[in-house]
Amino acid sequence: MERRALGTHGPHMSVVGLGCNNFGTRLDAAATAVVVHAALEAGINHFDTAEMYGGGRSEEFLGAALGSRRGEAVIATKYLPRPAGEPYTPGIVAARIREAAEGSLRRLGTDYIDVYYQHYPEADAPLDEVLGALDELVQSGKVLHIASSNVTAEQIEDAVSVSASIDVAAFTGTQIEWSLLSRAVEDSIVPAAETAGIGVVPYFPLASGLLTGKYRRGEAFPPGTRLAGSERFARDATDANFTKIEAYESFAADQGHTLTELAIGWLLAQPSVTSVIAGATKPEQITANVAAAAWTLSAAEAAAVAALG
Repeated sequence: MERRALGTHGPHMSVVGLGCNNFGTRLDAAATAVVVHAALEAGINHFDTAEMYGGGRSEEFLGAALGSRRGEAVIATKYLPRPAGEPYTPGIVAARIREAAEGSLRRLGTDYIDVYYQHYPEADAPLDEVLGALDELVQSGKVLHIASSNVTAEQIEDAVSVSASIDVAAFTGTQIEWSLLSRAVEDSIVPAAETAGIGVVPYFPLASGLLTGKYRRGEAFPPGTRLAGSERFARDATDANFTKIEAYESFAADQGHTLTELAIGWLLAQPSVTSVIAGATKPEQITANVAAAAWTLSAAEAAAVAALG
């Protein structure tokens, strides 16, 4: 599988990454190992997890599944900000980052994290404390690269400015929700990342399954699916979105491809995108996600698809 560098200085990641949020929730350790091994055999080296996934079990199960093959993987994990409502005092954020990193290293069973994400921006905390603490982890070798997630364009620009002014490690990537049904990030966030030389890693590329073709206008959600079990995600199943989905599906079919292949292939046609995170609970989903990466859309095709939405 093709691999791309995360930003100007980051690791080379498979263009399809495995989202590990199902580990420790929908999947136990044994089922996790089956999915992880299928991903490795398919050429995926990018594994995205977080300390909050499964209450830490996602990291535990991922580390155990990789085992002796840890060196083949680019592990990305994320730390949470300090608890909501906890007032800021100098040093409290740095302590949270150090504590979180040690916990992730222990659960993953490794002595380094390839990409360490700030899962959400810190409220009322100076960026120099955040970046300084992350730089300490980089200097110690416990973290190889740092990145942001769920940030605004202004926050990307501020982080670039501060890291340069205090001479510490800079964010090399940013993770954002981006799909054919969620494109607001194209207005300012993606351009800011491109200007900063930061790689973009989209999550929810299949819009919680709406871009897989499993849901149909006017039909009940299939039992056991994400939309059937979540009112939050079900709200996206609107007539307006189904009109877009049907147009995308028609375009893909005319080219001899599936809707899933279009959803992932279109994101990979965007110059800023390094790797697309797609979750999986069984090997067949790994196969489908990897197949999607084989469709290389031309600039003209990507523009035509964008015009449909």
